Amino acid sequence: MPSTTHRLSSVDRRHQLIEAAMDLFSRKGFAGTTTKEIALAAGVSEAIIFRHFATKRDLYTAIIEHNLHSAGAKQVLAGLDACMKRRDDEGLFRLIAREVIEEHRKDARFERLMLHASLEGHELASIYTREFGLPIFAKLRAYLDRRQRSGALRHIDSGAMIVAIAGMAQYYALKADSANPGGLMLKDDQVVDAFTRIMMDGVRGPKQGKKSK
Repeated sequence: MPSTTHRLSSVDRRHQLIEAAMDLFSRKGFAGTTTKEIALAAGVSEAIIFRHFATKRDLYTAIIEHNLHSAGAKQVLAGLDACMKRRDDEGLFRLIAREVIEEHRKDARFERLMLHASLEGHELASIYTREFGLPIFAKLRAYLDRRQRSGALRHIDSGAMIVAIAGMAQYYALKADSANPGGLMLKDDQVVDAFTRIMMDGVRGPKQGKKSK
């Protein structure tokens, strides 16, 4: 049985369990991970897990909420708001691309966890999307729609714009670690710059085009 002699504060123990669970969920999925495995990884008994989380589902939910309210998530939102406030379309696209890649670099576990949840059809897969993804998507879309009405951006579906820049960055982040396309030594900064240029060349409106000449 794992040792439970090392005592941590309730907050620290909860964080330890979330970290251990996230690592296992990201590799094995929700269905493929047992509380016994989580306890073993954290070096505690299953009883300790259930003292902090009544069910495995509660632990899974805690992981999502932990990411929802993280300092990193708040910083991203603040950066997006700043770009929109100064009407910096290029900066906005650049920030989205950079953040997608950097988040993957810092810790790819949550992205893999969400992928497992989606593939398993788990109900909790929608929590993060509903509480974090969709509100940001709606805010960005409303901003891009306003920019289109002002003539700064072309009248292309604003939702497709968001999916395009985030999708390019996500695909690169997922593939860059395992394979370097064409044998090229790509750097993240170069890729972010290229994706941003591709977006701006495709969506820049007539008014912006005239200003840049």
